[in-house]
Amino acid sequence: MDLPTLLDSTHTVALEAGQAIMQVYARDFTVEDKEDKSPLTEADKAAHEVIVRGLEALPDDIPVLSEENTGGFAGADADGRYWLVDPLDGTKEFIKRNGEFTVNIALIENGTPVLGVVVAPALEVSYLAAEGMGAFKVDGSGERQPIRVAGRPAEGASWRVVGSRSHPSPDLAEWLEQLGSHDMVPMGSSLKLCLIAEGAADVYPRLGPTCLWDTGAAQAVVEQAGGRVETREGEPLSYATPSEHLNPHFIVWGSKA
Repeated sequence: MDLPTLLDSTHTVALEAGQAIMQVYARDFTVEDKEDKSPLTEADKAAHEVIVRGLEALPDDIPVLSEENTGGFAGADADGRYWLVDPLDGTKEFIKRNGEFTVNIALIENGTPVLGVVVAPALEVSYLAAEGMGAFKVDGSGERQPIRVAGRPAEGASWRVVGSRSHPSPDLAEWLEQLGSHDMVPMGSSLKLCLIAEGAADVYPRLGPTCLWDTGAAQAVVEQAGGRVETREGEPLSYATPSEHLNPHFIVWGSKA
């Protein structure tokens, strides 16, 4: 499998989905409640259709697990591969119109994200990564810049902690007290992990519920940028059992150890 070409193709698909999202963002739109009471908009549906059509047109026939059609996913292929998609991550941020929402597309192989694309269409920025290639940030001009995590803060320096705008956790205060001196950096969607990947923050504790499609693409970016995404027990966040959609609580670190 040619990962560099596949990364380019996946980025193109995600950008097209971002365009579909922004067409809805520019006008009034309806909001529905899904069974789990999370919001759903026309933009979620439009982006899903663009992404599935785009991925199915690629040379490799790889199954697609999308948040907007979990029932249509029969499992990984014979090589343990599947696409993991969140057509619109941060729907609450989309509804608030603060720009902090993303398109997430990851390629999972034997439980590990080996390729990830995160596009923030309102911010005109993308984050890309593939195994063995490193991680990159792409601005509105299309220029691709390598990114790297910041590493552990210097002795006596405060930790830059990314926090969610929409999902405060009751366990977070206790965890932060143990961490020590810190400054909070609020951010929505998978952009939180991307801030770690580009060295703009040091740690992101997620002590609340998330699903596989919320994290897969950005985890690839973090790991290829030199960081790590692990459970509170120190195990890598795994995607080996896609029938179980919920992630355990996890921590994203901008360093190897």
